[in-house]
Amino acid sequence: MQNKNESCPLIHVSSCLKDNIAHIQSSIGNSGDLIIKELLWMQKWPAALFYIDGLVNTQLLHDSVLRSFMRMDHRYVPEGAEPFDYLKDQVLIAGHSGNVDEMASLLNRMLSGGIIILLEGYTKGIWIDAAGWEDRNVSEPQSQSVVRGPMEGFTENLRTNTALIRKRIRDPRLWMETRQIGEVTHTNVAVMYVKGIADEAVIHELRERLNRIDIDGILEGGYIEEEIQDATFTPFPTIYNSERPDSVAASLLEGRIAILVDGTPFVLLIPALFVQFFQSPEDYYQRADISTLLRMLRYLACFIALLAPAFYIAMSTFHQEMIPTNLLISLAAQREGVPFPAFIEAMLMEVTYEILREAGVRIPKTVGQAVSIVGTLVIGQAAVEAGVVSAAMVIVVSITAIASYVIPENGLSIAVRMIRFALMVMAALFGFLGILMGLMALLLHLTSLRSFGVSYMSPFGPYVQSDMKDTLFRLPWPWMTTRPQTNQVQNSIRQKYQKKRRVKNK
Repeated sequence: MQNKNESCPLIHVSSCLKDNIAHIQSSIGNSGDLIIKELLWMQKWPAALFYIDGLVNTQLLHDSVLRSFMRMDHRYVPEGAEPFDYLKDQVLIAGHSGNVDEMASLLNRMLSGGIIILLEGYTKGIWIDAAGWEDRNVSEPQSQSVVRGPMEGFTENLRTNTALIRKRIRDPRLWMETRQIGEVTHTNVAVMYVKGIADEAVIHELRERLNRIDIDGILEGGYIEEEIQDATFTPFPTIYNSERPDSVAASLLEGRIAILVDGTPFVLLIPALFVQFFQSPEDYYQRADISTLLRMLRYLACFIALLAPAFYIAMSTFHQEMIPTNLLISLAAQREGVPFPAFIEAMLMEVTYEILREAGVRIPKTVGQAVSIVGTLVIGQAAVEAGVVSAAMVIVVSITAIASYVIPENGLSIAVRMIRFALMVMAALFGFLGILMGLMALLLHLTSLRSFGVSYMSPFGPYVQSDMKDTLFRLPWPWMTTRPQTNQVQNSIRQKYQKKRRVKNK
């Protein structure tokens, strides 16, 4: 997608150097970080150098550009040499350079960390890639940590992120398409996929959706996620995101497509499935039996986080006969001094916990631990002793909160928290019947979702037998011979099955 620059639409570089200098200064508003160096020692070939202070690598500027000009001696220039071509090919030492003849492209290159050189009498300039702004070093991922596995995470630099992926997939079939999106920000966006594995129809559809984006700025991958997703009004994420290079590399090998946005460490992956949000990168580094146990534990935690408060409300309000007698007497004794019904009590505790959770994100780290202790212990204990809530409700909300953290992907965890409140309302109105009605509506909604044409609930619905080896459980690697068919891959063979031979002891 070629963006327009409204400040200088279709204006070509002038052959007059002074006019070019004046135009560039006026376009950027005579900003203080615009550096213009007129090369006075080049009396034979008047020229000027332009760059943005803070965006270029100063060492590269001095060593490859300025020092090259200083060493140039006009006495040894061949007779009849073309000044522009001679400077570009013989004098300047730069790995990535090119020509630029439009002001819009010139300004875009300069604001992206490039050095521009303009000569008197030429309607084109020399562009040198010298981006060198400060970046965060590669560090451990913050949102997807593992006990066993690589500890590298993406950064905010696009080229660093693409290099981290290429370091893991050293194959020429890993293709990358780069474009700029945003009328004002001109954000670099890269699309990576493995040629011959990823579905061409999905790649074409992604190109079409990216080309349709017409927005002034892209500051994070969430902008693009909302622009290209299939369903808008759904709490469930239909595009997966990850800040782990190993997870993205594994997804590319399964036929998915990665979308990298400059300025964010989170990479988008399409198509996304519901089961994918319960899979952790660590599942594939542990033994299959351990990974299967942990994955089933995540599904159980999801059901607890979704249904625990609703079940408590339904049983304590409508279905007391289902509670054992001793437990019922204990609960009745606890609720004797509580002035609110179970639904109001649960809503009060859940809203209080959500406030504490959000406050824990915003509060400075130096006092965050103290606030969490005060919120969970002091406030909870004081509420029980004051008779505002019962001790059983505190236990239910605590288990629900802990279970929500077991879900590996934060987007799905937020969706579960949102739906939990709806199920609490249904339980307060109709008991277990309301919970059943809510779950049926939720299942219908999930089965209607699509992610770039792929059914969100696949391989459960539609049922795909070959893909069940990596859903609720994970089979050992020697048995996972094919890639997921739900990704519509071109080449489904991952590896050849080899039967293991047992070594007999003599």
